Amino acid sequence: MKSIHVRKTIKRVGALMAGVALMLSTPMISHAEGKYTYCYDYWGDVQQSPDAYEVAGVFTAVDLGLDKAFNTPSGLTVVGRNVYVCDTGNSRILQFELTEDKQLELKETYTEVKGNTEVKNLNKPNDFQIGEDGCIYIADTGNARIVKLDSEWNYMMEFIKPVENTLAQDLVFQPKKIAIDGAGRVYCVAAGINKGLVKFEADGNFSGFVGATPVVYNVLDYLQKRFATQAQREKLAKFVPTEYDDIYRDHDGFIYACCSNLKEEDLKSGAAQAVRKLNLQGNNILKTNGNFPVYGDIYMGSGGGHEGSSQIVDVTAFDNDVYVILDKNRGRLFTYDDQGRLLYAFGGNGNMDGYFRQPIAIDHMGYDLIVLDTLDKTLTLFTPTAYGNLIFEAIDSFNAGEYDRSGDLWNEVLEYNGNYDLAYIGVGRSYLRKEDYKKALEYFELKYDDDNYSKAFKQYRKEWVEEHILAIFIIVFGLFLIPMGIGKIMKIKHEIDSADIFRF
Repeated sequence: MKSIHVRKTIKRVGALMAGVALMLSTPMISHAEGKYTYCYDYWGDVQQSPDAYEVAGVFTAVDLGLDKAFNTPSGLTVVGRNVYVCDTGNSRILQFELTEDKQLELKETYTEVKGNTEVKNLNKPNDFQIGEDGCIYIADTGNARIVKLDSEWNYMMEFIKPVENTLAQDLVFQPKKIAIDGAGRVYCVAAGINKGLVKFEADGNFSGFVGATPVVYNVLDYLQKRFATQAQREKLAKFVPTEYDDIYRDHDGFIYACCSNLKEEDLKSGAAQAVRKLNLQGNNILKTNGNFPVYGDIYMGSGGGHEGSSQIVDVTAFDNDVYVILDKNRGRLFTYDDQGRLLYAFGGNGNMDGYFRQPIAIDHMGYDLIVLDTLDKTLTLFTPTAYGNLIFEAIDSFNAGEYDRSGDLWNEVLEYNGNYDLAYIGVGRSYLRKEDYKKALEYFELKYDDDNYSKAFKQYRKEWVEEHILAIFIIVFGLFLIPMGIGKIMKIKHEIDSADIFRF
């Protein structure tokens, strides 16, 4: 243990020296602290940050002009400028429009479907989605169905409990969250079903379960169950996948899924994932190249009356593959880039603007974020600050191949926050793409980015060899010829000496 601390101390000293050298060659960097925003550095230390988001509005039922207050609202969906809220306890869906001055205006209230169906009234809807063809899908939980409507809210069809032998006969189908792919297939999170997402084809036929979470157990539990009697086995906890809380389909058709009911030790060991990104086969393809896993707060102790790990209940993803996860335990939002590196975290528990009592759902409109608080019965709208916009612009510029501009923008970010590791890495990546490998190495080494450092060093070594190939050839050739020449001279000298002996 002592040697580990020594190595870390050496690394810290090296980083400090490299940092001083680098900062002497760059403009003076300032650091502004925000109200509730932070990040983690390489060592896991909390670094206060300028606010990446600010509150543009907190909307209650009165602010929204509702005839009655929200009752356990649970679903939130953004389509264009429209915001749909599933007011579950009131069995209605509310449609709002976000105005140019960042206000939410009530447009419609829906309590029933039209057309040829015996069950017209919605019953405790939990989710609302609109497919690429404009058709409407509602997780009509109280009616044990997912109902599909046309754009005018006319009934088209419904998806009901799957016919599956492994499901209990008395299980009531309770769809909670849904996602619709480009072909009209429906993916559903249903209460009491932990085999993964329930998948329906566009014609309503059940086609199986996809994306089940890995089964988590330890060796002692396994051995105990292996040698227990039948009666003892029934009392022991079963090794089963964990039920998802929510899902979100991104612009590329991948489905983000999140779980909140996970143990701290499983998260820390990597045996369980709070967030997964599923492809068509249901395989997890989420990249986790950050210094820490994607599960929110890395410290899971007690604080503010809340204990344990972050409980991730919802996720949303921007078009640049940056995604935001929502923690209902501590009321925080964690934003990650496409590599799984934490950009920043903000929010918290409380009654002030920007804090929550029990956030349950999140979605985005552009880079604006909207959060639904089921206990406080409010909608909170966040908009990026100048600092937050700079980060997005730097990422977008890099993705667009504008590496010079991306590097310049990351340097602007550093003027706001000199402690921001990802800004240094961003500058390094821009140098890497511009093939200035030596400069890239400086930035990657400063922030211990081993992966990018290896890439830059490989290219730098190749470039160095190509530039010095003639000198290398001469040296190698010389090292090869010199021994041969020395040997030849010694041989000639020996022959001369031998000839002299025989002469006299």
